[in-house]
Amino acid sequence: MYAKGIEIYCAPTADPRDSWLASVRHIAVEGRCFVLSCNQFNRRGDYPADYGADFGSDPAAVICRGGSCIVDPFGNFLAGPNTEGETILVAEIDRAQVVRGKFDLDVTGHYARPDIFQLRVDERSKRAVTTILPDPAPPLNSGITS
Repeated sequence: MYAKGIEIYCAPTADPRDSWLASVRHIAVEGRCFVLSCNQFNRRGDYPADYGADFGSDPAAVICRGGSCIVDPFGNFLAGPNTEGETILVAEIDRAQVVRGKFDLDVTGHYARPDIFQLRVDERSKRAVTTILPDPAPPLNSGITS
């Protein structure tokens, strides 16, 4: 996607861990793009009472803490991450930051080094899983003459 000039990268998730926040910041810096990451926030009370859960029955118990955020091309949070409750995040973005950021890091431009490394992306539709059977074993007496 970087090679296609992405400026706004949408990254929905259900991962509330801090490691995800590090990931979206990395994507923003590496791709010199804005990253919009949305995550759900919910409490035990958002589910039916008879729905079995490992989180107990307290309706105030947080099941997923959210963490939605908007990150600029330099890895700075423009909004969020929000882990306090349901919210709508809003931020003003300056798309010129994308261009400014590529002056020092452009992973598909002047840093790409196509003289020594190439990445080919095949965008044709394919099956998610393909089974490859082993080649049949050669006969035991293959190549032996009597």
